[in-house]
Amino acid sequence: MNDIFEGGKKLPLIDEFYTLQGEGNFFGSAAYFIRIGGCDIGCHFCDTKYSWDINNNELMEIEKIIENVKQTEAKILVVTGGEPLLYNLDPICELIEKNNLKSHLETSGAYKMSGKWDWICLSPKRNLPPLEENIPMASELKVIIFDESDFEWAEKYAALVNDDCLLYLQPEWSRRNSMTKTIVEYIKKNPKWRLSIQAHKYIKIP
Repeated sequence: MNDIFEGGKKLPLIDEFYTLQGEGNFFGSAAYFIRIGGCDIGCHFCDTKYSWDINNNELMEIEKIIENVKQTEAKILVVTGGEPLLYNLDPICELIEKNNLKSHLETSGAYKMSGKWDWICLSPKRNLPPLEENIPMASELKVIIFDESDFEWAEKYAALVNDDCLLYLQPEWSRRNSMTKTIVEYIKKNPKWRLSIQAHKYIKIP
């Protein structure tokens, strides 16, 4: 399979778009997103299940991806999935740095880290937890809250990340009406946490 991706010089691109970051610390910031296909974690609440099957995606040379970013005013390139760490991300990070862009990664952390990143959003999943070695690299920890049992899961990883890591709780989209108030009350009692919402879905942008 590595021959297909030429050591990370090609990636299975599902989608790319220039928009505003809707979640976490960079909420409201302009950013160019590339969504990479392939994921075997299988979260039941995943809102991008179309990204799981790698065969549905076009292989694109990373130079072309960067060319597309440079056609916009974007200063941040967010690499998301699927699960991006299924692939060698060293080559694209080198290109991102060479083109004076900021590199942001959104990952479950379940696979070996590659690439040099300006910002890493770690979102641990129960089906396939993050590798222990990846946890201290997180710039922000974003835990999806489907029900109240997920608070215990969130606290487990809050105790493992580095002291500078920002902590976010985000309601799973289909449960936002029932869980957001619960999360708000939890944060009021545990103010180390912040609330993250999928603002892009509310304002209907990519």
